[in-house]
Amino acid sequence: MRYYIIAGEASGDLHGSNLIKALHKQDTDANIRCWGGDRMQAAGATLVKHYRDLAFMGFVEVIIHLRTIFKNIQFCKEDITAYRPDVLVLIDYPGFNMRIAEWAKKEGIKVVYYISPQVWAWKENRVHKIIRDVDKMLVILPFEVDFYRKWNFDVTYVGHPLIEVVSQEKNNTAASPISSKPIIALLPGSRKQEIKAKLPVMLQMIQYFPEYDFVIAQAQAQPDSLYTEIIGDKKVLMVKNRTYELLKQAKAALVTSGTATLETALFGVPQVVCYKGNPMSYWLARKLVKVKHISLVNLIMDKQVVTELIQDELNEKNLNASLNKLLHNETYKQELKNDYNDLWHTLGDKHASELAAKEIIALMAEK
Repeated sequence: MRYYIIAGEASGDLHGSNLIKALHKQDTDANIRCWGGDRMQAAGATLVKHYRDLAFMGFVEVIIHLRTIFKNIQFCKEDITAYRPDVLVLIDYPGFNMRIAEWAKKEGIKVVYYISPQVWAWKENRVHKIIRDVDKMLVILPFEVDFYRKWNFDVTYVGHPLIEVVSQEKNNTAASPISSKPIIALLPGSRKQEIKAKLPVMLQMIQYFPEYDFVIAQAQAQPDSLYTEIIGDKKVLMVKNRTYELLKQAKAALVTSGTATLETALFGVPQVVCYKGNPMSYWLARKLVKVKHISLVNLIMDKQVVTELIQDELNEKNLNASLNKLLHNETYKQELKNDYNDLWHTLGDKHASELAAKEIIALMAEK
């Protein structure tokens, strides 16, 4: 069978790579073409376009790059037409993927959406387009099943793919120590603009915690120069392709909102969630987004488990106080540990990639 998979971000590349491995395992003759990253390519897919050329964060940034986005959409349609896949698999990345889904449905191509767009957070009317254009929705958050049920749309919960990823990593043999001192991990994101916005504030913490080594988890697609220009003469370590090793050794972490907040929680690392974006984009988001939290941890647990410092709240004073609490308040640390355990049980122990592959193959078998 011929599979065409589209992921537009680092997290999509991770989950897409595990899906590709599962597809190859269940369909030994699978021919897979993708938009994604190095992981998806290494898993055995032919990479058409890298996500580093696709990731535009925020409303304003998207408007600025509209011409590039539309060119990418047109190229994608042409490439799919030439490849003639049996199924199109879309991984999150809704601004792009929902346009492709609408077109593909009209072309008679079966469409699977793996990792639902966050329609429960904003622009809920997009559900109508999903129902119209998507043949099979595979969700990874438990509450998404109930959300879609109220729209009379039958979806399949396959579990969260990070459970299998983190479980496997926890069972791996311990790697060599990154530092002889206790570590505070810095995860400033994968996009250039978010790294520039958040890393400088994170680095201000070095002066307050001299007994720790601060270690930056570099984004795979970003050059060293991006970080060194921001770091200047500050004493800080950097690691690339070792984020999970870093989290296994960290005493605390400062984390950009997104998948990284959930990864950090599943490794049991106390964290502060840091978000700062384009002021206009953030203002628009506040008007449109209707969720109480921005981190996946808090959204899944439906309460504030981890501290979120958003926009103007992300400053030197607040971050210092929050990090102090993580490191030195034993009562808070125990509460956080208990909540992390509850989070793990809430997500369950399903093998998301294998179940998703099984559902995709089953859909193609239908007449």
